[in-house]
Amino acid sequence: MIYLIKEYLNFKLKSSNEHGVHSPFVYNLVTKCFYKKTNIILWESFKKRKQQLLDNKTIIKVTDFGNGSKIFKTNNRQVSKIAKIAGISSRKAKLLIRLVSYFKTNNILEIGTSLGLSTLAIKTANKNAKITTLEGCLETSKVAKDLFNKNNFKNIDLITGNFKETLPKSIINKQFDFIYFDGNHNKKATLNYFETCLPTINNNAVWVFDDIYWSHEMKEAWLEIKKHPKVTVTVDVFYWGIVFFRKEQAKEHFKIRV
Repeated sequence: MIYLIKEYLNFKLKSSNEHGVHSPFVYNLVTKCFYKKTNIILWESFKKRKQQLLDNKTIIKVTDFGNGSKIFKTNNRQVSKIAKIAGISSRKAKLLIRLVSYFKTNNILEIGTSLGLSTLAIKTANKNAKITTLEGCLETSKVAKDLFNKNNFKNIDLITGNFKETLPKSIINKQFDFIYFDGNHNKKATLNYFETCLPTINNNAVWVFDDIYWSHEMKEAWLEIKKHPKVTVTVDVFYWGIVFFRKEQAKEHFKIRV
């Protein structure tokens, strides 16, 4: 916790708003997406569906392939508590809805489905989006699949298994407009996801890395990603690192308060 507080204070000192941005592309992103209000109809739709998970008192046994939970002391967890405590925050969900809406992304990969709340945010923003979402835990995957079925979500390919096996198979001969990285929060795994997914990029691809300040090694992973020669623009909003591969852009890195 102390580490995160220090990193956040440092971020606040170095970050800016739209007035510190001289790139037209990033300026438009900040003013027309980051600082735009979330569509109220879309947000109410998301909350209504999220409530289905908050009302679910079922106890499931979670298999955690990552660094474990900083909150839960046991792998036997109530679905409602996972949704409330460990699910995507309202702040992130709103920005995810705005990002997908702004970029009009259609072909999306999500690494780390959990209960399906982030997938829900994406589908809320674009009901026609084709989503491939990967989850390591069978029990949380079942809950997510039930959520998708109850809400009649189409074009969601939910793949369950270890990411080391499922990710390489899921990207063969594919390009994605948008990838949301919310898998194992450690340096080695994050960089592996990054390298594995590079063949899928196109000029307009948008990649979002969750919790880039989760730990010192996650911060190290983020710094390495920024340096990669194929990466042109990055936007650090503290809880996310957003990556672009636009060849027409000069290599620049931004820290933006959202």
